[in-house]
Amino acid sequence: MNSVEEIFGIKIDNNDFFTSALTHPSYTKEKDLDYSMCYERMEFLGDAVLKLVMSEILYKKFPDFHEGEMSKIRSIVVSDNILSNISKEIGLSKLIIASEHDIKLGIKDLESVTACVFEAVLGAYFLDGKFELLRTRLVEIFMPYIDDIWHNIDRYNAKALLQEYTQSINKKTPVYRLVNESGPAHNKVFRVEVEFNNEVIAEAEGKSKKEAEQKCAYLACQKLGVVKCQK
Repeated sequence: MNSVEEIFGIKIDNNDFFTSALTHPSYTKEKDLDYSMCYERMEFLGDAVLKLVMSEILYKKFPDFHEGEMSKIRSIVVSDNILSNISKEIGLSKLIIASEHDIKLGIKDLESVTACVFEAVLGAYFLDGKFELLRTRLVEIFMPYIDDIWHNIDRYNAKALLQEYTQSINKKTPVYRLVNESGPAHNKVFRVEVEFNNEVIAEAEGKSKKEAEQKCAYLACQKLGVVKCQK
């Protein structure tokens, strides 16, 4: 657990909490271990811890914001895409314990898994009695992301903006289609197009369908004049 302590800068007292937090269900099945020894229950707790801390940060940082504005930013901050990026950047994803088969398939790079493990470790720290120290560390980790989201909210919220725009015209919603999927299982690239009024407006690629759709929507918003084009 020394690596986890170095990543978060917080001492660990109960190693068992963190072993579970880092363990993928494939490993417990492979070793015929009890279900509680994988990260899924710990992730449930960590998700609540993360949302509480993010809510507090946003509440203090944006004193004039309405509930809806804070909820919009929080939903982006705690998305799998952001959590997965953080998990990989700080080196937490490298510590995932999984079956040999799943490791060969590249499970340590999957967005959903790396995001879940990050939340599970937060749950482990909570159970370990380190909530106050964890809260301080999470402020350090997430503040740059919150600032970026706030200054580039149109890019992060493009799908909602595009839908609001199309519905204001003829009450129809844009249609997203997967055009192509390439690369190995652990490092796929998805290409998506968006159509409105039987016309393809934009195409974009991403490491997940959601990411590709969001990029695609942003390009469509720029083309339609919903948001300003970046110089």
